[in-house]
Amino acid sequence: MRTRTFVLAAAFVVFTASTRAQEGHPLTGTWAGDWGPAGAQRTHITMVMNWDGKAVTGVINPGPDAISLTAVSVDWGTWTVRIDAKGVAAEGRMEDIGSSHRRIVGTWSQGGAKGDFTLTRD
Repeated sequence: MRTRTFVLAAAFVVFTASTRAQEGHPLTGTWAGDWGPAGAQRTHITMVMNWDGKAVTGVINPGPDAISLTAVSVDWGTWTVRIDAKGVAAEGRMEDIGSSHRRIVGTWSQGGAKGDFTLTRD
């Protein structure tokens, strides 16, 4: 009985640790935040990103007016993320990388407008 209890407890610990370790690509998930010129009105944005095994894909503001991401790249040495979509270019640095609610903070341009942005993973 003692051996069985030990084996079950060990299996539970291994299972729990392995499920927490399999979070996936650091950009995968739903990100929410805003962007805009410093000191001006902010525009709320939602971004959904997913690692498909080869590249990060996704959309900005899912729904009828969604903008598909055309390219996403990460400089793993500096945790800098570059996001391109039709008419949108954003570059930022990931912060709180160990947190499930990590952030990307940086600069954003859309059309002729430029500003900063902050996204937090939900």
